[in-house]
Amino acid sequence: MINVYNTMTRRKEAFQPITPGIVSMYVCGPTVYNYIHIGNARSIIAFDTIRRYFEYRGFKVNFVSNFTDVDDKMINTAKKEGTTVPKLADKFIQAFMEDSRAINVEPATMNPRATENIAEIIDFIQVLLDKGYAYVSDGDVYYRTRKFKKYGELSGQNIDDLEQGASEHVNDEETARKEDPIDFALWKGVKADEISWEAPWGKGRPGWHIECSVMATKYLGETIDIHAGGEDLEFPHHENEIAQSEAKTGKTFSNYWMHNGFVTVGDENEKMSKSLGNFVTVHDIIKEMDPQILRLFMATTQYRRPIQYTRENLTEAGNNLAKLQNAFANLNYRYADAIDGEDPEIATRVKELTDDFNQAMDDDFNAQNGIAVVYELAKVLNVYSERETVKRNSLDLLKARFIELVSIFGIKLEETKLEDETIKQLITQRDQARENKDFQRSDEIRDQLKDQGIILEDTPQGTRWKRE
Repeated sequence: MINVYNTMTRRKEAFQPITPGIVSMYVCGPTVYNYIHIGNARSIIAFDTIRRYFEYRGFKVNFVSNFTDVDDKMINTAKKEGTTVPKLADKFIQAFMEDSRAINVEPATMNPRATENIAEIIDFIQVLLDKGYAYVSDGDVYYRTRKFKKYGELSGQNIDDLEQGASEHVNDEETARKEDPIDFALWKGVKADEISWEAPWGKGRPGWHIECSVMATKYLGETIDIHAGGEDLEFPHHENEIAQSEAKTGKTFSNYWMHNGFVTVGDENEKMSKSLGNFVTVHDIIKEMDPQILRLFMATTQYRRPIQYTRENLTEAGNNLAKLQNAFANLNYRYADAIDGEDPEIATRVKELTDDFNQAMDDDFNAQNGIAVVYELAKVLNVYSERETVKRNSLDLLKARFIELVSIFGIKLEETKLEDETIKQLITQRDQARENKDFQRSDEIRDQLKDQGIILEDTPQGTRWKRE
């Protein structure tokens, strides 16, 4: 049984999907005015890993993640760059797709764009107006926050405290248009030279919060299994989504709310964000290193915990990736001399480790404990590959299970077939040199292979080799 920490209840709960065997999952996507930074990537990788684990456990996952392709940041950046909002969105959606492929993120079932759902957004707002949950003011449409009695439950906010904070900005131009300082925008009236759409209450564009309410309910249903995103979205974005959606439908919007921890930088563990100017983009970092290093670094910390971004931590992730690749390579090298049959000891150990892995990941996707089990499985691979004889069935079992568990963290293991052939040719040349008593050439080849991380072992059965 998979247990999920539900932000709404502040406790772990047994996961029970609305439809048996199917998970409906909505993850808030990026505002596409720039390349994604690794703080954004944390959320993308965390929930991709969780999705992969659901699929490993036999669920079909309907995974929807949106693009916010119109808002103040989009408009301001487009003006600054001398382009249009749609062209800016197209540019950075394409960049997002490329960067996501590089870090091996599974394609979403759907990536809807806000601007593709304007008609549905207008209809949604009209229902809220008809029900008295919204009102028009000078071309804007606002949500009557106080009318929704459960407002603040997700984030633990007290509405009176919110009112006090909002009242400090009472002279703000927008606040002056509101009935109550804590009300929030559903629709923003058009300003000069801004992208806009026609609506019954006047030209304008949607507010940020309404977009996700519309797209989540349109593509996944009025009640969904999981709504997820970074912990910075808990308030006000997700709080506002709940107020809008449940006011419209009269139903629970999401049964489980999941939020990933921040990426922090520097000695002060400062949150990484574009607004603070302390961010590193995925686009840039994967030019410098194997994208799988970033993937392993992000995927193997339990999703609710913060991650500290340092070069030292990335180096450690690179070393761990090399250990996984080398364990896999060592096992592959033994296929040539594997014999038929199976080893009951190996089968038992693989089952024990698989059970340990499932237990770790069933506990709110505890990736740190899960990857620790994978490292134990790597040790089994290394020990087995060093035996004088290996059984083909057990080798196949080890290889298949290792690939399966590592892939949950989004890591691709390399077969290195071409390299195998090159190494075997060099070993053949060395064997011939030894037979001819050309020990200088034999030592040269051994040293050449050692420089490539290949260790040779001379045994009565012939020369064996493995990676360091």
